[in-house]
Amino acid sequence: MLAAVPFINRNAYALGPAGRTYSKRAIDLIRETIVIDMLGPLKIEMGREFYAAPLSEKDAAEFLSSGITGFHHAVGLGGPNARESALSYFAIWGNFVARNTHVFSAVGRVADLVRAKREGKCAVIMGLQNAEHFFQRSDVKMFYDIGQRCAQLTYNSQNRIGSGSTERVDGGISDFGADIIAAMNEVGMLIDVSHSGDRTTLDAIAISPKPIAITHSNCRALVDHPRVKTDEAIRALAAKGGVMGITGVRNFVTPKDPTTIANVVDHIDHVVKLVGIDHVGIGTDADLNGYDDTSPAMQTRLRAAYKESYAFREKIDVDGFDHPKKMFDLTEELIRRRYSDANIKAVLGGNFQRLLAATWGG
Repeated sequence: MLAAVPFINRNAYALGPAGRTYSKRAIDLIRETIVIDMLGPLKIEMGREFYAAPLSEKDAAEFLSSGITGFHHAVGLGGPNARESALSYFAIWGNFVARNTHVFSAVGRVADLVRAKREGKCAVIMGLQNAEHFFQRSDVKMFYDIGQRCAQLTYNSQNRIGSGSTERVDGGISDFGADIIAAMNEVGMLIDVSHSGDRTTLDAIAISPKPIAITHSNCRALVDHPRVKTDEAIRALAAKGGVMGITGVRNFVTPKDPTTIANVVDHIDHVVKLVGIDHVGIGTDADLNGYDDTSPAMQTRLRAAYKESYAFREKIDVDGFDHPKKMFDLTEELIRRRYSDANIKAVLGGNFQRLLAATWGG
């Protein structure tokens, strides 16, 4: 598909109606890489009008031309009905993928990502941004068997496993949580601590014999926010072979405006300087068009669902990282910073592909 784009000027090509141009090097890097967004919900405003209807031609075209092969589709579910909500979620979205096989394919192992790339499709990694649906150890295998491949241990609040990032007190991983971590390792489900509190994050890394992930967070050395990670946590993650995905949520990137794609790459730079190129990837924490394009009603619900410590600003998305071709823009910024082709491919998906292979098998 990318090979047919119109020529604009030497080594610059237009992709899509927005008139954005990208270098041949950036286009080739995206074409050659299994690009993985380790927190890329298919749609933020997930109403029935989206998941129950046939995928529109516009949506299909945006997915297929995004350059992204793997979307980790995960939301935060919890509360007393967490198990029922999780079962409904996997049924709805598994059915959605099955009804739109001209665009999507399901993921069980890394080979499914490789096949999706070869076929020009978008592979959907099913996960949840909480683990409250695991009432007992055996639930981990049950949910694995119906397709779940990644689970965040906690969302922002306390659960039976550990503490979330916005809790006043972080008690770390509980005995029950340690048992769930063991069960996840046994079945091959990726452990994620993106929303976990500082002590819970460090505990999970230490307790798990296998590497884990921070699928979507940023660096507290650059922005003081409870939802981002300390250098101590990043070093511990890397020492065990884990990978951290950098997000484009505005208030996790800088404390004030302007906030651009260059600021997002500052966080990539920080992780690379701290622990090396092998431990950083992308987890945008947004769908292809971002949060700011959602309805006013959705904006109101979204902002009301979080504590004041989240410190949302007028805009939630990052300038230049808020459209379906954002991975091309990210690639261009990495090129501008003189990253090698091999290192750009590692950031775009190679590092997470390696971690997923170690977790799930080839």
